[in-house]
Amino acid sequence: MPELGKPFILIGIFFVIIGLVLILGNNIPFLGKLPGDIAIKKKDFFFYFPVTTCIVVSIILTFIFLVFGRR
Repeated sequence: MPELGKPFILIGIFFVIIGLVLILGNNIPFLGKLPGDIAIKKKDFFFYFPVTTCIVVSIILTFIFLVFGRR
């Protein structure tokens, strides 16, 4: 059953990375506070959409996948 074990290991690593991001996300000073992030605050309503942060994370992930995805 080694062919079944490898996907479980990859899924586990994925969950560990997500957990670390959730735990350490508040300690990254620029994450979510970049110019271009949309924040609308009204009396009983708050809307936040991190447009620039999403673009920066997308560029970083694209670079990582390009570098490590080549065989």
